[in-house]
Amino acid sequence: MKRTLLPLNALRVFDAAARHLSFTKAAEELAVTPAAVGQQIRALEDLLGVILFKRATKGLELTDEAISGLDALRSGFLMFEESVRAIQAKQSSNHIAISATHEVTAKWLAPKLAQYQGEFGDIIFHLVTHEDAPDFTEANIDIAIHLAAEIHEYEHVKIAPCDFVKITGKNSTNNQFICWTGSPLSKDSTALSFCNAGLAIDAVKNGLGYAIVPTMLAQHDVDLGNVQILEEMKNDALNFWIAAPLPQWRQKKVQKIIEILNR
Repeated sequence: MKRTLLPLNALRVFDAAARHLSFTKAAEELAVTPAAVGQQIRALEDLLGVILFKRATKGLELTDEAISGLDALRSGFLMFEESVRAIQAKQSSNHIAISATHEVTAKWLAPKLAQYQGEFGDIIFHLVTHEDAPDFTEANIDIAIHLAAEIHEYEHVKIAPCDFVKITGKNSTNNQFICWTGSPLSKDSTALSFCNAGLAIDAVKNGLGYAIVPTMLAQHDVDLGNVQILEEMKNDALNFWIAAPLPQWRQKKVQKIIEILNR
């Protein structure tokens, strides 16, 4: 059934004016001018086809038509407030879903969460992997880690440029080139090939050769001494971003996570 389009702003003004029996006091409550209150009331009267207020010697009085609808109107506003509280209660949940590609999750996000786990309090993380652009609606995601030149659709902050490093295993003498999907160097006939940079880093760690991978993804294994850097390469074309729709972005728990992840 098609719902009637309600003039909610005008009804809110009517409620305030009815409680105060004064356009001036209603205007003070709503932080508008008395003239604006009067305009809203006249527009509502025109829409409903009734007179809502009549002037008396002591000020404003409600008409019988206005009185007949006030209780239902105020009950409706209370139900609106209850609905908003119920929706906002989800924001106070201690669950947060983060989406990233498999290699970002394994090589950057999980180590980052482990490094700062003492600062997250009782937050419970749900890590979701994606290979294409994240779909916040279908996957019920709070924030996403995404590799792109720019982010236009969502709120975002840059984590790091997608610079590259040439890495080899610790004490490795294997000169085999390890390629992965998206590698800045093309695969040749002698290359090992993997579907993502994370697996290429693991192959390097296990002594299978060398690879050119994003610095951000290799840094944890570099810090642990699992691999060593042979060469650093700048890249201005792509960046790693944290992104989220505006409603999620405004949540305190999301802002806390973003601040920590961006250290």
